[in-house]
Formats: sequence, C-alpha cells, structure tokens
Amino acid sequence: MSDLPLAWFHCGRCGSLFESPLGENKDRRCPECGSNPSLGYDVPSITVLPKENPTQPALPTEIGKKSHRRRKPMGLMVKLIGGWAIFVILIAVATQLFWDDLPKNEKFVSKEEQERRKISPDDLALLDTSMPLCNQNFSGFLNARTAEERNQFVLSPIITAARMARFYALNSSKNFDAKTLTLVRNAVLHLPSGPAIETQWKSVTGGDFDVVFVKDNGEWRLDWNHFVRYSDYPLPLFAVGSGEDEGEFRVLARERLASERRGLDTISIVLCNPRLGYAKDSGYQSPEILVPRASKNGKLLTAAFKLEKDNKRVFGVNLPCLNPEEMIRVRVKLRRSKIDSGYQFEILDVLACHWYSEDVPGIDLPPTPVKP
Repeated sequence: MSDLPLAWFHCGRCGSLFESPLGENKDRRCPECGSNPSLGYDVPSITVLPKENPTQPALPTEIGKKSHRRRKPMGLMVKLIGGWAIFVILIAVATQLFWDDLPKNEKFVSKEEQERRKISPDDLALLDTSMPLCNQNFSGFLNARTAEERNQFVLSPIITAARMARFYALNSSKNFDAKTLTLVRNAVLHLPSGPAIETQWKSVTGGDFDVVFVKDNGEWRLDWNHFVRYSDYPLPLFAVGSGEDEGEFRVLARERLASERRGLDTISIVLCNPRLGYAKDSGYQSPEILVPRASKNGKLLTAAFKLEKDNKRVFGVNLPCLNPEEMIRVRVKLRRSKIDSGYQFEILDVLACHWYSEDVPGIDLPPTPVKP
C-alpha cells in the first residue's frame, strides 16, 4: 500500500468522487465506471531544469548562447580593423599623389643633405677624402703635451716654432680633450694660396670654435696662427704699456655708434680680445680708436662691417659666422703712444679682415678713381 496521503478525485466520465493516493498513477480507476479520472481542471506543464554543475559540460543550448555572446566583440573588432585598413589605404593614395607633385630632387630631403648639395662635386670629394686626415692631425695636436710635439702638426712648422714658444710663454694654454669635442660642420676654403678646409666644433662645455687645415707638402696641417688667434703680444698687457709699442694682433673689432657717426669723417672702433674655445664671446676691450673713413684702413673696415651685416664671410666661406654679434675679425698692426691720461692707440694698418695665415685682406676694394 502506498505511503502517499489520500485525496479525493472526480471522475470526468460518471461524475463520481473517490479517494486515491496522491501522485501520478496510471492505474488509478474510478470504482463506478472504471475510467481514469482527472482532478477536473487543467494543470500547467512545468519543466524542472537540473541544477548547473561546473564539472559537467554545458548543455547544447547554453553553449550556443555563450558562443553568441563571444561573437559580438569579435564582430566589432573585425569592423575596426577593416575601417583602419581603409584609412591607411586612403593615406597611402594621398601621399603618393602629393609625392608625385614634388620636384624629383626635393622629396623629403634632410637639411644636412640640402647643405651638402650646395657644395660642388670637387669640394665634396675633397672633404670626403681629406676630413679623416684632418681629424687625425687635430687629434694628434690636442694630445701633444709639449710645443715640440705640437709643432709637427702645424702649418709652416719651422717659422711657427719660434712663435709657439713665445706665445705659450705669454699666454695660458687651453687644453682640449678630443673626446669631448663634436664636429658640427665643415667647408672647403678657396684661399689665394690654394684650397683649405675650415671646420667648426662644439665642446661639452658649450663652447664653439673653428679650426682650419691647409695642405702643406702633401699633408693637411693645422693653421696654428688662426687656431690660437696669434698676436705678437697679449692685447690686455699691450693696452697697459707692457711690451713693444708696436705689434701685430688678431682681434675682434666693433664699430661704436655706427648710426650716429655715419656722416662723420672717422670711424670709431674698439678692439676686443678673442677667447680661445669660445668664439662667440669676447674678452678685454680697448679704448676708442678713430680711423679716417676715407683711408684704406677705413674703407676696409667699412666693407668688412657691411659684409657682416649682410651675413656673409670673406672668401665666400659657406659656413655660419661664429663671431660675437656685430663684430668682425681683423688682423691689425697697432701703435701705442703715451699721453697724460694713459695711452693712445692707432691702427697703422689693417692687414686682413680675417685670421687665416694669408697675407691678403680678404676684401676687394673698388679701385680709386683717377682724377683728370
């Protein structure tokens, strides 16, 4: 006998009521007519799902749902990649059209290459073959510890030997470490005596300076006079009465009150001592020196200052100027005279408007018209 509790059932055929155990029972029969009764109303169908078990694989329907969720981001990613590919293709097409419109020799050329194109093929070949030798020579000069050792790397060593001994006895020697220097730019100089190479360097301390190499007996040698800005005597000592009353000096010149004195017969000049290793700085400044404007010296100085204002160099050098602002390089012969208030200075001769070891001014003056 079933342990289930009894319940009243209604026979849908004969209408009789009878008791029978609860639960599903296919053998339940009405005692009156023998048919299988019902409760007399429809019971909704309920489907009970088994509890999810993480150790068991998901049902086929659940797998389908999860797969569908993963496809959403994948579809978005495909759309993004496709859009990006179209964008890149458009850029490539536009770039190609722009590229074809440019002159063939101006397509994304670096500034350095543009500068190199200003150099003639002969000058470029000379730089390519000679610069390693110039660098080797300069390194040997810097690593030398005595004047005798340095002398083997300089231009005209026999003549320069005596000058070197005198110079280093009167001036403090600045030592450069070749490892701390960087070559910034170079160019070929077309000097009256032949081709030379000018180089510009920067040190780790921030100083700028230039070095010139001249070919001498088949070797590229350092123009030592230009490198140390050689003078017969230090300008600051000469200005206070020391040494001979006349001497040759490589100095910087600056015109005083250029606009205010434009209509006067003289040019007011001050001479400044250059600083070795710091080409854009100047040292000691002399008192005012008046130069007749109509004289050869006055004309050379006027022409040199105009060249500086036009941002040009003597001998057509294709390199930036490293001078301090509004100053020019000159090699002059000075005379010192004693006066009551101290000393007076006179420029006897403007030997050159540069510091190279060249005995020419570097500036061609127009010929003086001949009076009828």
